[in-house]
Amino acid sequence: MNKIAVIGLGYVGLPLAHAFSSKYKVVGFDIAQWRIDELRKGIDRTLELSETQVNEAIKNNMKFTNVLDKIADCNIYIVTVPTPIDKHKKPDLTPLLKASESIGKVLKKDDIVIYESTVYPGATEEDCVPILEKVSGLKFNQDFFCGYSPERINPGDKEHTVTKILKVTSGSTPEIGKKVDELYASIITAGTHLAPTIKVAEAAKVIENSQRDINIAFVNELSMIFNKIDIDTNAVLEAAGTKWNFLPFRPGLVGGHCIGVDPYYLTHKAQEVGYNPEIILAGRRLNDNMGIYVANQVIKLMIKKGHKIEGSKVLVLGITFKENCPDIRNSRVIDVIQELKEFGCDITVSDYWADEKEVKYEYDLELKNDINYEDYEAVVLAVAHDKYKDIKLYNKNQVVFDIKSILDKSDGRL
Repeated sequence: MNKIAVIGLGYVGLPLAHAFSSKYKVVGFDIAQWRIDELRKGIDRTLELSETQVNEAIKNNMKFTNVLDKIADCNIYIVTVPTPIDKHKKPDLTPLLKASESIGKVLKKDDIVIYESTVYPGATEEDCVPILEKVSGLKFNQDFFCGYSPERINPGDKEHTVTKILKVTSGSTPEIGKKVDELYASIITAGTHLAPTIKVAEAAKVIENSQRDINIAFVNELSMIFNKIDIDTNAVLEAAGTKWNFLPFRPGLVGGHCIGVDPYYLTHKAQEVGYNPEIILAGRRLNDNMGIYVANQVIKLMIKKGHKIEGSKVLVLGITFKENCPDIRNSRVIDVIQELKEFGCDITVSDYWADEKEVKYEYDLELKNDINYEDYEAVVLAVAHDKYKDIKLYNKNQVVFDIKSILDKSDGRL
């Protein structure tokens, strides 16, 4: 009988551990003591699981711990730690390598280590396996084995949950590939796809988000062009969308832990093997600069309406990286805020989804949710939370910049 340890209990690890707990004994491991304490009380601050779901997992013999010895009797280790980029936009494998080191200390003969964290092709076998071998003293594909099954969690999405999204699987040998596939197939109702190698599975994941990034960059560039010739971008996209094979992407800020990060993992590997990727990096540059572009458009509109920019009050609605979700990781709304501050604007940020302490720690911003919309010279709707869709703004001299195009345009100001 398999006993599974899930390493990292964030947006990916916790829902996965919960899913496995319906059929297997599971130990959820995280280095953060506060995270373990909250989960033991049934609290998931990511809101991916309800209190009922967390307590259900505990009832199903799922344990939460930050003590390494408590996962020593497991035979399957699944790694779901973050894979960020550094300030130079280079892959930062520190969490992944530290997780591998920890697992190496408890790794036993015939154990399987499965990685779900997004990486560049080759990272599992070239970066992680040597650490597992060195720390454990065991031989890869002889004493222990590896698999790779890229996460496909969509934070905040209550419809496409972990078991309802088809899962790509792979193993370090054909036999282990089948075992990994069978393990996931036992809980994934949407089915699985067994890739021929770990590198193929790694590459499949990293190009999923790179493809989305490039497509969003394209429509972001279209919005810049159409803005210059006074055409409504969304009207153009709606018209073009009447063709059956037109892809329905929309302009906007591209943040989060996936789309705004993963392409840099692929370009890093490409450059490492001597190829300079042009399209991928061009898309990244354009999307990385969208916050600055938005802020400059807001300032131009304020000047046209006769507002004094220095000291003007600007309200930014939303700080999370996507709608109806508390996740603020790599939110590009911060680029808009910083650029507006450079112009001397007095910024107020509001977001009823985000955690105030987390926003303060991550971005040094104070959230204010008790607001009067009419007190501001400009309102920037940065995130399409449901609550914002019914906002009524009556100050005709106010600039309203709706990045996500969710407000009523009937008054002609948007």
